[in-house]
Amino acid sequence: MQITNDIIYVGVNDHDVDLFEGQYIVPNGMAYNSYVIKDEKTAVVDTVDAKFTHEWLDNVGQALNGTKPDYLIVQHMEPDHSANIENFMKVYPDTKIVANVKTFTMMQNFFRKMELEGRKVEVKNGETLSLGKHELTFVFAPMVHWPEVMVTYDSTDKVLFSADGFGKFGALDVEEDWDCEARRYYIGIVGKYGAQVQNLLKAASGLDIQIICPLHGPVLTENLGHYLEKYNIWSSYSVESEGVMIAYTSVYGNTKKAVEILADKLKAKGCPKVVVCDLAREDMAEAVEDAFRYGKLVLATTTYNADIFPFMKTFIDHLTERGYQKRTIGLIENGSWAPMAIRTMKGMFEKSKGITWLNNEVKILSSVSEENMEQMEGMAEELCKEYVAQSGETANKSDMTALFKIGYGLYVVTSNDGTRDNGLIVNTVTQLTDTPNRVAVNINKANYSHHVIKQTGVLNVNCLSVEAPFSVFERFGFQSGRQVDKFAGKEVLRSDNGLVFLPKYINAFMSLKVEQYVDLDTHGMFICTVTEARVMSDKETMTYTYYQNNVKPKPQTEGKKGFVCKVCGYIYEGETLPDDYICPLCKHGVADFEPIG
Repeated sequence: MQITNDIIYVGVNDHDVDLFEGQYIVPNGMAYNSYVIKDEKTAVVDTVDAKFTHEWLDNVGQALNGTKPDYLIVQHMEPDHSANIENFMKVYPDTKIVANVKTFTMMQNFFRKMELEGRKVEVKNGETLSLGKHELTFVFAPMVHWPEVMVTYDSTDKVLFSADGFGKFGALDVEEDWDCEARRYYIGIVGKYGAQVQNLLKAASGLDIQIICPLHGPVLTENLGHYLEKYNIWSSYSVESEGVMIAYTSVYGNTKKAVEILADKLKAKGCPKVVVCDLAREDMAEAVEDAFRYGKLVLATTTYNADIFPFMKTFIDHLTERGYQKRTIGLIENGSWAPMAIRTMKGMFEKSKGITWLNNEVKILSSVSEENMEQMEGMAEELCKEYVAQSGETANKSDMTALFKIGYGLYVVTSNDGTRDNGLIVNTVTQLTDTPNRVAVNINKANYSHHVIKQTGVLNVNCLSVEAPFSVFERFGFQSGRQVDKFAGKEVLRSDNGLVFLPKYINAFMSLKVEQYVDLDTHGMFICTVTEARVMSDKETMTYTYYQNNVKPKPQTEGKKGFVCKVCGYIYEGETLPDDYICPLCKHGVADFEPIG
């Protein structure tokens, strides 16, 4: 398969494998990818699983078409990608192996009789290798998902060889949805290492990438923003889809009955998606995938041998070992004489970050009682509070307790210029009076939203909750609505004034009508009356201090020389920062950079 004029796919499809890594069901097989880059010098990128030695060598030979390879680039030493290094070197003994020091250490352990003396090109992070017109840059990606991993960027064809990043289950000769199998692959294989993936995404953000060549799954050539967004969501442990997953185990059917009742109540209250999973019967990897996909999880199980039912225990272990966090969890227990499942399940999450426990718990004694019905009604109301508030039909649009969410917080102000929606981050919103309800909003005149709101006289203030991830600040704070459609590709919800309000990461929003404008030199103050107010959740409001301490990424400056952006943490490595330099992440100029150290 020809990827570009000079890059050829030489990988293989495996339809014999039933369990990838001995645990993940792969009904559509698996692809082991490898690539050839032809130039003045020729490089082969990674090998394949040991079962496909001859097929792969045939593919490589056909791509080389009589030429000899100069380099074998080894990005990852897991055997499904490295097993044929020694076989390749026997066929092409004059080839140099390009790898980092950790890779060579592992290589010697895997291939103890292979002679490496004089055949190594040891590269460091950020170093380059010229093949002629193709310039390759090596970027280390430790623990994505082994410590030696690196990725390779070809600046000529703008290709990122991404190792296990952006991979998926499934052979390449089978058509299937990328998101589902890539999500299951990511969470199962890489899920524990979200922080490391975030570091890699930050490094990649400064590159012009037009093609992604992973070691599993299809070569990605279109709509790359979609795949990058998915990886950002998964690796930041953000909520991907709105809805509730109910995971349960049931011995004699009573716990199952409770789950079915709760599911019906959730659907009746407008929950956008209810996923019910019998942990004893569903593939565990699929169950784990759904738990990470949705923002709310209900666990229902029996007390069993003074513990919890084994499938539930295994499920929770899978979640916690993969860093499960930033989720809302509700608990249902069943027991006939000494129920302790709720206490046990809570204890298993004691090291998980950002878990919000529902106030309503369901405690069943053998079979569902009237009291349990009331408990499940309370649980359903708590889980669906924001969904009820999002709906124009069911929302309480005069809930002035929304004003209690105003503090020294951070807000997304949304507006519309007549052609598209816009939004920006502000930190100065103040309630002025309560009869009538008046609110003041300060906006910098340099912001496009200031111009729009002055023209239209209407705006929405979205009160960000502590659940808001850094991606919200990137979207609404690091780019201008003059150049960027900040809601492109997003499904939007609208209040009665026609403006957008955020579907998640807020605890309230208010629709405002401008009554007076005060010129404050660099800023403008819009004094407004409240025309609509909804409370979305009971989560705390995001303060500026909380953002600085818990949301804004901490720049990894240790051992580096250069400058760091005070707004987003991007690191520019170099002795001198150019006067016209613009941060590739937040688009701020040199005034917002400071020297490292």
